[in-house]
Amino acid sequence: MSAAQSIPPKIKSAPSLGFFAVAILIAVLIGGTAVVFFFNPSRYGFYPVCQFHQLTGLNCPGCGATRSFYALLHGNFLLALKDNALFVCSFFGGAICSGVFAFKKWRKPETVFFFSPKWVWTFLTIAIAFSILRNLPAFSFLSP
Repeated sequence: MSAAQSIPPKIKSAPSLGFFAVAILIAVLIGGTAVVFFFNPSRYGFYPVCQFHQLTGLNCPGCGATRSFYALLHGNFLLALKDNALFVCSFFGGAICSGVFAFKKWRKPETVFFFSPKWVWTFLTIAIAFSILRNLPAFSFLSP
């Protein structure tokens, strides 16, 4: 054994990828929003087609959401509601929840994002009821 044995350097832990993930998420959201803003879903055919609607002829809870988002981006709130009222309510509800979470995270960084199961089940129940109603003739105003 040699007298001057060197000790290997301590391996540093990898930096957190949280900032990178948030930056990528923001870039994708801005890019997707720009595509919907500049290309009207009613005129351009490169948007995905609803497979449920194509197979059954019925409207799912998401049918009309892209057109609704386009209308919201252009300030046409009433057309957005006509295309998909559930999307509009969910969009603003999600924005409010995100704002509240960001404020809580700013005040206490250890805060974690969490939806209670009762909120998830409530939303799922509303989405199913919305789907059923928008396919009934008496509630045709809910269809896009």
